[in-house]
Amino acid sequence: MNYKDIPAENLLKIKTLGQLKAAGYEPQSVKQELRHNLIKKLQQKEDVFPGIWGYEETVIPDMQRAILSMHHINLLGLRGQAKTRIARQMIDLLDEYIPVVQGSELNDDPLQPLSRYAKDLVHEHGDDTPVSWLHRDERYTEKLATPDVSVADLIGDADPIKAATLKLPYSDERVIHFGLIPRSHRGIFVINELPDLQARIQVSLFNILQEGDIQIRGFKVRMPLDIQFVFTANPEDYTNRGSIVTPLKDRIESQIITHYPKTIETGKKITQQEARVKDEQHELVKTNDIIGDLIEQVAFEARESEYVDPKSGVSARLTISAFENLLSAAERRALLNGEKTTYVRVADFLNTIPSVTGKVELVYEGEQEGAGHVAQVLMGKAIRTQFLKYFPDPDKVKKAKQPSPYKAITDWFGDGNTVDILNDATAADYKKTLKRVPGLEELVEKQQPNAKGDEKLFMMEFALHGLAEHSQLSKSRLSTGLQFKDLLSGMFTMPRFGAEDEDEDQF
Repeated sequence: MNYKDIPAENLLKIKTLGQLKAAGYEPQSVKQELRHNLIKKLQQKEDVFPGIWGYEETVIPDMQRAILSMHHINLLGLRGQAKTRIARQMIDLLDEYIPVVQGSELNDDPLQPLSRYAKDLVHEHGDDTPVSWLHRDERYTEKLATPDVSVADLIGDADPIKAATLKLPYSDERVIHFGLIPRSHRGIFVINELPDLQARIQVSLFNILQEGDIQIRGFKVRMPLDIQFVFTANPEDYTNRGSIVTPLKDRIESQIITHYPKTIETGKKITQQEARVKDEQHELVKTNDIIGDLIEQVAFEARESEYVDPKSGVSARLTISAFENLLSAAERRALLNGEKTTYVRVADFLNTIPSVTGKVELVYEGEQEGAGHVAQVLMGKAIRTQFLKYFPDPDKVKKAKQPSPYKAITDWFGDGNTVDILNDATAADYKKTLKRVPGLEELVEKQQPNAKGDEKLFMMEFALHGLAEHSQLSKSRLSTGLQFKDLLSGMFTMPRFGAEDEDEDQF
């Protein structure tokens, strides 16, 4: 039987170097191992990077080509683009177990020992050298590059305590305390936010990447380390905090550019997968596709907004947090009202502002407007965009001089009537409030005939918000919710939704 075909439970029974040789084990580099297992997965049509959405035609093929080429990899992209997630999934391309010399701190291969300890042990015991097994999860090391990271942390240094304890001179290799990189021998080593690593520390990686060896102070140590390096970097870091020194970039063979989801549907898949939603929330709160589209649209609007710094990006964490907050807003209302189930409302969507304000980096104009106002503007634009997928464009109807499907609604508000959508209104009060507006239910029945029950009420509220964003109605803030009224009367009595009061605290 080929060594690669031996089941894991049988491998773990191998305890000595002699037994390992008899099993047909042959050393291979970690890059060869990754390549071999990737080839097998591709041939078997397996999903190599499960749960990574939107990269099927871009990043994932680039990653596969880099692994097949046995390259070191730099994942370059803005925040929230799954760079670290991709790096961590490379663990699944490693063999489940590999043999190591028992007691070795450098994961020495029994047939190719690297450290002084392993070499001495193999020399002394020969085929009786004890062998242990290392699981693939233990072969992944990740380090966040921070300004305080030193060469000793990454590569190693002489340990005076070890020298004194073992009564060895500093010139002896055994007094070296190895850093994270040598301890990652035969594994994957990831450095996140590489530009944050000081230039002099980056220089110390040159030899490791090119020749595979390390240099520690004055020691004449040559260790041909076997490591798959993966780096992550944010383009913003190149100007704000640091940069990747050119010779280091030259040694990283593949630089792969990541990106944000290109469609609403892809964004929804990511949000649904990553959102931390409790089972009781699923049972209590009923949702629909439109509310998910609205949340994703906020991120798309933010990435195009003149108020948001495009170099900083808008993380997928915005939509994930907003969706969690949306469900919690509906859950809170149901709990306060003693309701066993509830249906999401557009007002719940507008209550997710705290999930947006901290996720966008504002330019000067945005700072002047205030984070809270910018969040409201983005939500308003999201409603405006999504509204046109379900209802006629009021502007086009007006230009075409066609009978307006909204006339009964706007006329009713024009007579001085108002509608208050309160955050904590019961289901009965919510329904009663919406049904007060003549023509609103008929509009939804005509434009969205499949909407029934709670979904119809949602669409009725959505229509009011959409008309407000298209300047057919006025939408203003109340301390406990929102108020809709005629556009002209709203201009003279209350600020439009999203306007900042002079005495209001800035976010």
